Amino acid sequence: MSLSSDLALANRLADAAGAAIRPLFRAAYQSEAKADASPVTEADRGAEAAMRSLLTAEAPRDGIIGEEFGSERPDASRQWVLDPIDGTVSFMAGRPIFGTLIALLQDGWPVLGIIDQPISGERWIGAMGRPTLFNGAPARTRACRELAGAVLATTGPQYFSDHDGEHFMALAAQTAHKRMVFGGDCYNYGLLASGHIDLVVEAGLKLHDFAALVPIVEGAGGTMCDWNGDPLHRESSGHVIALGDPARLEDVVEGLACHH
Repeated sequence: MSLSSDLALANRLADAAGAAIRPLFRAAYQSEAKADASPVTEADRGAEAAMRSLLTAEAPRDGIIGEEFGSERPDASRQWVLDPIDGTVSFMAGRPIFGTLIALLQDGWPVLGIIDQPISGERWIGAMGRPTLFNGAPARTRACRELAGAVLATTGPQYFSDHDGEHFMALAAQTAHKRMVFGGDCYNYGLLASGHIDLVVEAGLKLHDFAALVPIVEGAGGTMCDWNGDPLHRESSGHVIALGDPARLEDVVEGLACHH
């Protein structure tokens, strides 16, 4: 398939997920706790089911890795990675800063990604070798002259282990920490791509949490990597840095290394 037809399919997947999610936002829906105590709702399941049935019809040879319903055709070189609601906690709290994440991996590397916010009607689309688009117009990260002026975001301190949290706080102390942003899951990465946030640092992310973000951030002029500065792929540990201004990467990696 060509990149253009992959992008068209990815947009239809996002449309289908949004149609399943919107009627349930701030409405009555069923929810339960998963084994790891994280919540899942019928909106998560309905949105993923809608995307899967579309993929089965339109790209039957491609693999699927989904947060709610697992993997199909894991040996395919092309894998669609789906997170129907990244930010279920925000969705349940009525905060429209969750997103549907759709990625296409080629041999384990993210080549296409979408962040879709179905309530506000905001969509970021990134593809390798193309400029990232936000609702059809190019998105650009902003310059950041020094780490001390960087606006840092993370979903929340509760998602770090003690050890990782210590490293994160060591870095945070070197940024504009009075302007730090908590909460937001994938939405922060879209805001970074559009030049409103400088840095997002997280740990414990799964493939479906970060795969779609990589082409979006990089196509907007930023960089994404793990805490060692290495590029992200299917086997990455889930320690993630997204940075609007790649010139600050060394400072960020050093800041996380916590030289006691």
